[in-house]
Amino acid sequence: MDFRIYNTRTRSLEAYAPQVAGRVGLYVCGMTVYDDAHIGHARAMVVFDTFVRWLRATGWTVHFVRNFTDVDDKIIRRAAELGEDPATLAQRYIDRFHEDMAALGLTTPDAEPRVTSSMGTIVDLVSRLVERGHAYAAEGSVWFDVASFERYGALSNQQPSELRSEDPQAGKRGGADFALWKAVKPGEPSWESPWGPGRPGWHVECSAMAEQELGETVDIHGGGLDLVFPHHENEVAQSECAHGGATYARYWMHNGL
Repeated sequence: MDFRIYNTRTRSLEAYAPQVAGRVGLYVCGMTVYDDAHIGHARAMVVFDTFVRWLRATGWTVHFVRNFTDVDDKIIRRAAELGEDPATLAQRYIDRFHEDMAALGLTTPDAEPRVTSSMGTIVDLVSRLVERGHAYAAEGSVWFDVASFERYGALSNQQPSELRSEDPQAGKRGGADFALWKAVKPGEPSWESPWGPGRPGWHVECSAMAEQELGETVDIHGGGLDLVFPHHENEVAQSECAHGGATYARYWMHNGL
């Protein structure tokens, strides 16, 4: 069955045109697991679960991907407050999230990639951005050069010149530039990279996991409306630069809170 979807990217209702006949590749931003899911998270999960069920009921083959962010500033801070290992804390909240979603009767996604199991893909994506001149290393961190991407701001309808950084850091050139790789800090989990030990920035994680599971171009990318900026805007920028300009997501679907 044909259907139409409101595409945040074009701000219009569009007929869905598949890349592969009869198929929908759907990536939805999942939880950052530093606490239990709240009603806003549950709403997003129910919305996209309903969408997936409807697609399958009407004859579409769906590959549904929803990630877990299992290493993040919030996780590290919460673990420190509780005197707990960040990985242990993240796993506990992943388990509780699964219990909550099962209680709601929701479908299990076809893939649930985690940041900590996707480091190779993340480092490769950041390396491509550096090689192509869209990112730069400074003091062990790597930053995305927003000025290198002409279409930055198109998804969220913002002008890069009007954006100001609330988090100035050493080595950061532009106010709107954002971290792709963060240099290691004492006591924090870290992974090896060409720029030294560290961990990924939030935005690049989803770009890498989406590419890992669905390829360079995602059919439909979903998430809460609060993620349009900066998260999804930054995903578009880094993915399209890494992929030589190929469209990152053909349709953007956002649920209200």
